[in-house]
Amino acid sequence: MTYVRPEIAAMSGYVPGEQPQAGKFIKLNTNENPYPCSPAVPRAIEAAVAQGLARYPDPLANAFRRRAAEVLGVEPDWILCGNGSDDILTIVTRAFVGAGDWLRLPYPSYILYKTLAQIQGANAEEVRFDANWSLGDDFAGPRARLRLAFLPNPNSPSGTVLPPSRVLELAERLPCPLLVDEAYADFADANCIDLVKQSDKVMVSRTLSKSYALAGLRFGFIVARPQIVRELEKVKDSYNCDSISIAAATAAIDDQAWLADNRRKILATRDRLTAAMRGLGFNAVESQANFVWNTHPSQPVKPLYEHLKANRILVRYMQYADWGEGLRISVGTDEQVDACVAVLEHGLEVGG
Repeated sequence: MTYVRPEIAAMSGYVPGEQPQAGKFIKLNTNENPYPCSPAVPRAIEAAVAQGLARYPDPLANAFRRRAAEVLGVEPDWILCGNGSDDILTIVTRAFVGAGDWLRLPYPSYILYKTLAQIQGANAEEVRFDANWSLGDDFAGPRARLRLAFLPNPNSPSGTVLPPSRVLELAERLPCPLLVDEAYADFADANCIDLVKQSDKVMVSRTLSKSYALAGLRFGFIVARPQIVRELEKVKDSYNCDSISIAAATAAIDDQAWLADNRRKILATRDRLTAAMRGLGFNAVESQANFVWNTHPSQPVKPLYEHLKANRILVRYMQYADWGEGLRISVGTDEQVDACVAVLEHGLEVGG
């Protein structure tokens, strides 16, 4: 095909985590929530369908913006909604980064960031995390035509966080805006929403896929200064959130009691998973997300990933240049985690 842009033809594209189409698996590979969403969500979906779908949805999802603003302590015009947080990341990249410009991201982190730069015909600069998953001052260093920096916090695959004070310090030093990707922030001890009020360089993106158990719905949003939100509105698709997703997302974020209970269960199982993996000899990083990153000091882990898959348990095998390989295991239910650990233990025995 010779008609597509050279940048598109040259790129490999983002590859999502495996989504099996048939058979029953224990799915611990894409950081989905193992529990049903708030019961308010299906009721809201039913009501939205009953009202009819013949008309276009509210292009700004104002019902969600108003309720989310109350929850987060901002005004509604500080929020822009999207078709999942990936849509938000795309909108922001399109708005700030042009052909030949630079986008900065930490390494290793969410690989979609680099893909978004490639789609724009831009360049991606990766700044390595330190051995303890912190970022040095070089992340905020100068570069000609640096237009945007992404910072996943908590990070994937590590599940680690930079404290808000450090994030603000880096943001103030950067010669460009900083988008803090908080897809997993509801599972962390702190977040950076208040930094948006303190610095006009900081934006924060969120998703309802993880902590609200709505990965199949596709709804995310950004918190940014109103003048930035107005510019992003020019870039987004006209109706990027449908009526059903707006109603469901509004019901979900309204049910903060459900979120608190779900968070409690996920964190308890996360501790259980971390302890079990360390008991098997893995180096399990202390996580602030709904997954745990595991490396092994003496055994390759890809055969263990394959052993799990053969037993119909999916985890995410990841390999990074200069960082080695590891298994990122999503926090499922206690029963799912126990099954995963038992199969891993057997795989280690067979491998040993």
